[in-house]
Amino acid sequence: MQRRTPPFRADMVGSLLRTAPLKAAREARDAGTIDDAALAAVEDAEIVKLIRRQEAIGLKAVTDGEFRRAFWHYDFLEHLDGVTGVWLDQGVQFQGVQLKPKGLRVTGKIGFSGHPMIEHFRFLAANTDRVAKMTIPGPSMLHYRSGRGMINAGLYPDMEAYYADLGAAYAKAVRAFYDAGCRYLQLDDISFAYLCDPEQRAMLAARGDDPEKQGEIYAGMVRTALADKPADLAVTMHLCRGNFRSTFIASGGYEPIADLLFNAMPVDGYFMEWDTDRAGGFEPLRFLPPGKSVVLGLVTSKTGTLEAKDDIRRRIEEAARFAPLDQLCLSPQCGFASTEEGNTLAEDEQWTKLSTIVEVADEVWGGR
Repeated sequence: MQRRTPPFRADMVGSLLRTAPLKAAREARDAGTIDDAALAAVEDAEIVKLIRRQEAIGLKAVTDGEFRRAFWHYDFLEHLDGVTGVWLDQGVQFQGVQLKPKGLRVTGKIGFSGHPMIEHFRFLAANTDRVAKMTIPGPSMLHYRSGRGMINAGLYPDMEAYYADLGAAYAKAVRAFYDAGCRYLQLDDISFAYLCDPEQRAMLAARGDDPEKQGEIYAGMVRTALADKPADLAVTMHLCRGNFRSTFIASGGYEPIADLLFNAMPVDGYFMEWDTDRAGGFEPLRFLPPGKSVVLGLVTSKTGTLEAKDDIRRRIEEAARFAPLDQLCLSPQCGFASTEEGNTLAEDEQWTKLSTIVEVADEVWGGR
């Protein structure tokens, strides 16, 4: 049951806790005591260390931990043509805590004519002999948070044109990463999980979007983005219900979007959150078609408490009642640092969790 292509039996979502030297360098840059070039040199050195640690614990795919980003999504989206990063009066509200008040405005027609993260990927790939995994936010993330309200007045009177331009921009981005050598690309498209939460659906309806139609609209952009996906490019999608400083936003099982998720989008695998009962049961896995994989997010990234191996194996067995074991893999439920602040656990606890995932995967699937 070994897997030679992504996602792997033991895998990870992407982001990792920022190290002390990286945090210090970023603070120094923000204070004006070092420049961007000096910060980049620290980022390079810390990412190489991070790569070696991932290799040492046995991961087959490695990331740069999103060490060059402050946010998992804004840092990518604000470099699309027509998008501008802005500071708001308040940040997105999680359970008891808010993000920094960063946001986005669409100030021109959406497009893609290059991106700094292409070079970020090249650096990662040049410093490992493992599969270099790139993570970017999915296209829906340039709509879900604020809807039409984030688009300058008169720019897109027809939202169909907006969705079309956004999907086309992502198609160019996918090709650009592929041409740079990327063969494992992940779309962090958390809006699909949010569509399972009645409160989130009510929010969409209140601002004038139809929650019954929005999932298909977002899936359509993914289909456009991947319409010409090369056969040797593995694309996965990550879904979660919010992850900032170990808090969350949404709740609700995957049932409302399972059929759409698994059968209407041309991705190869899905990283799905199942670390708490807020994610519901495994029954939605019955919609998983042959040839696709689900990476079970059974190990929480929100706390340092280590899950017992027996409990993880038991939950894998439960999931295998609804989808073949050969189509399942194992990972944390989310990244460990969706923003540079990171979740409330220690670096050693993070690495112990990742090592445990590798060990359990070896025991369950053998050789991964």
